[in-house]
Amino acid sequence: MTTRRTFVRTAAGTALCALGTPRFASAALSPEELEGVAGAGSPKQVAQDEAYWEVIQRAYTQDSSFINLESGFFSPAADPVVEAQVQNLRRINQIPSFYMRRLMAEEREDLKTVFGRFAGIPPEEFAFVRNTTEALNVVLQGVPLEAGEEVLYCSREYPSMQEALEQRAMRYGTVNRVIDLPWLPASQDEVVQAYAEAITPRTRYILVSHMIYLTGQVLPVRAISDMAHARGIEVIVDAAHSFAHLDWKVPDLGADYLGSSLHKWLGGPLGTGLLYVKREHISKVWPLFGDRNARSHDIEKLHHIGTHPQGTDQAIKDAVRFHEDIGGARKEARLRYLKNYWVEQVKDVSGIHINTPLGDEQSCAIANVLVDGLSPTELVDALWDRYRIFTVGVEQGARIAPNVFTRLPQLDLLVEALKNHAS
Repeated sequence: MTTRRTFVRTAAGTALCALGTPRFASAALSPEELEGVAGAGSPKQVAQDEAYWEVIQRAYTQDSSFINLESGFFSPAADPVVEAQVQNLRRINQIPSFYMRRLMAEEREDLKTVFGRFAGIPPEEFAFVRNTTEALNVVLQGVPLEAGEEVLYCSREYPSMQEALEQRAMRYGTVNRVIDLPWLPASQDEVVQAYAEAITPRTRYILVSHMIYLTGQVLPVRAISDMAHARGIEVIVDAAHSFAHLDWKVPDLGADYLGSSLHKWLGGPLGTGLLYVKREHISKVWPLFGDRNARSHDIEKLHHIGTHPQGTDQAIKDAVRFHEDIGGARKEARLRYLKNYWVEQVKDVSGIHINTPLGDEQSCAIANVLVDGLSPTELVDALWDRYRIFTVGVEQGARIAPNVFTRLPQLDLLVEALKNHAS
């Protein structure tokens, strides 16, 4: 059985070997030193232990010609996960149809058992899809909804999800009830109240992001779910940015339906995602793609898209293992520490504006920043052109999204760049 320490040790060694460096060279920790570091302190204490995180950073082979602060779109997989994906591809390619007809079902069952334990859900309530957009389109296009009935969501939901609901409204006469949320709410209760006040007798579903993609703002999804369920309303959760970013399991949110992208903060292979549907709802959801068992209780009917790259999916197990060997609470604490590290140095600087609530309950790794006199696009271009800092311009500002492979000197350069542009 692989332990946390042995897996992280192996991950670090794999990264060093990939770079042509002897395993545990002088720049890295020895296995004995690693054991001491890995067991030291609470998650918040470990979050500030640069010696420990240097070992984790060595498990990522990244281009050193620029600083990647855009983990929100696609987070790189650690080297052991990449290696597992490549090995899976080679193995399956050697026994192609034999694998798909004789071995695939058993390996998928094992994968679902591993992942279900990690996510806190039974295998019969989830399917692997390609990304959050696919997962939530299955739900938004497939749940029963009559003309005149409403879906409630906020104006900062992901555009693809809003588009799916707008298409459904145009085709079938359903109603989209859209609300605005405060960018910097005084409390989470203020957010819950905004949803509660917008509900009408025709509201059937609430679509809500656990973490808003634009700013990293964390919404109180469990409280929203409890409020909605008390009124007979089902809740659809977009967990694209919160899964394996914050430390939680699917039942914690009280969602009826949930979608996430495993190639984001879990660090799974590109093109892996999660669709969760609570058991009692499966039979009423129509598949997005045709399936002969359309009205059955089998969750796999919602993932009937033809032949699928199973080697990619199988590497999800390795991403889960790498995440668990760090520890979900430690990872969340480190990600929040990285955000706070740079934000604390600029938030009071004249001309710099942080558009993300900074309380621990309301944000983690992602923060949105804007500098006076620059549009979001101009700020992003300036960071790239002069400092080779890569991020993305979104509504309100530049979205800064560091990850566990991010080093503090890289954030120091971001701070310097923002201060220089502000002055």
